[in-house]
Amino acid sequence: MNFDTVIHSGIVLTVNPEFDIIYNGIICIKDGIIVRVEQHNPCEKLPEAAEMIDAGGGIVMPGLINTHTHLPMSLFRGLADDLPLQTWLNDHIFPAEASHINEESVHWGTLLSCAEMLLSGTTTCCDGYFLEDKVAKAVQTTGMRAVLGQGIVDFPAPGVPDPAENVDHARSFVDQWHGFSDRITPSVFCHSPYTCSEDTLKRAKAAASEKGILFQIHTAETRGEREQFETEHGISPVGWLDRLGILDANTLLAHAVWVDQKDMALIVKRGAKVSHNPESNMKLASGVAPVPEMLRTGITVGLGTDGCASNNNLDLFQEMDTTAKLHKVIRSDPTVMDATTVIRMATIEGAKAIGLEKKIGSIEIGKKADIIILDMQQPHLKPMYHPESHVVYAASGADVRDVIVGGDAVVKERKLCLMDIDEILENVNVLSHFIKKG
Repeated sequence: MNFDTVIHSGIVLTVNPEFDIIYNGIICIKDGIIVRVEQHNPCEKLPEAAEMIDAGGGIVMPGLINTHTHLPMSLFRGLADDLPLQTWLNDHIFPAEASHINEESVHWGTLLSCAEMLLSGTTTCCDGYFLEDKVAKAVQTTGMRAVLGQGIVDFPAPGVPDPAENVDHARSFVDQWHGFSDRITPSVFCHSPYTCSEDTLKRAKAAASEKGILFQIHTAETRGEREQFETEHGISPVGWLDRLGILDANTLLAHAVWVDQKDMALIVKRGAKVSHNPESNMKLASGVAPVPEMLRTGITVGLGTDGCASNNNLDLFQEMDTTAKLHKVIRSDPTVMDATTVIRMATIEGAKAIGLEKKIGSIEIGKKADIIILDMQQPHLKPMYHPESHVVYAASGADVRDVIVGGDAVVKERKLCLMDIDEILENVNVLSHFIKKG
């Protein structure tokens, strides 16, 4: 068989169930699918392919999966830092969105985020925002894979001036994109239990359930949110969502910082998933999610960056490093959140969190060829004894050399293949001038 692409001479982190690491590995790709993964015998000739990619001794691993983003918000990077969440949201972000989020800004903000993610090794993201149809159209031009959720809140929002139409608008978005593209999966995104009424939450979840798609929601992000629900409803935010019938296997809870054992038992019982966003949680002083306890309980937890307005980057390598170290110091235990666990969270567990684990998240025969190659010929990456440790504690997004999505090269030698980065930066600079003026 002649293959479309053969990747060779690399250290392959498969992230398969056994977490096999294959030295001098080869990966053969045909029609966008991985068809061979094995160690190459140097005495044997390499398989023939239309394109041969020499990994140069670098690490070859599954593309990273960012389970929580707000793509257009890259335009607000650094706009309002060092503030509490509610002050940040109500006094800065919501007003900026009302004034500056439109079809043009959403287009360029989305492209900026996609460029940043692809160049740093993220091949799939899970997004929730407004004017999501424009987000989807922009993402589609980049070659990236994405789960995209139309945002829902109970007040006027970009693209939905009448809150009474918020769920209908989301339903229309889902209808338009459901089954339209192999790389774009529509979703429904309710902002939070405190910005969406009981009726809105139920109708939004029903709209998602009709299509069997992911329902996303910020949940239990702050202590104040938890206290509010305990005061008003006598129950936690997670308990409230369960009471409304929101929690199931197609529900993704973003943040989930202020959860207790009872909440975690509910989450695992219903099969809901969690997106852990440690850097955003730290920056907004929201707290530290009990992720080691979640994992022991059996909850699927993926990694997310949140939007650039509260992180302020989309580098999942940095997020992995933070995740591993944060939980060690909080528990005074250097053994928790080991490198292998964290890599799984950024790959296969992230895929499970957004319902794509049968397609992506590991380098295995039959899966989509979403693959990244890290250049290890760097001073900060020498010597290397344990590749998995290097990925979490030494590498950064800047070390990503090549990125393949569905068998297609989208980054080669650190350069974007399908995007004009100069055009993107020029337009973003113009938009930022008006945002700065207010």
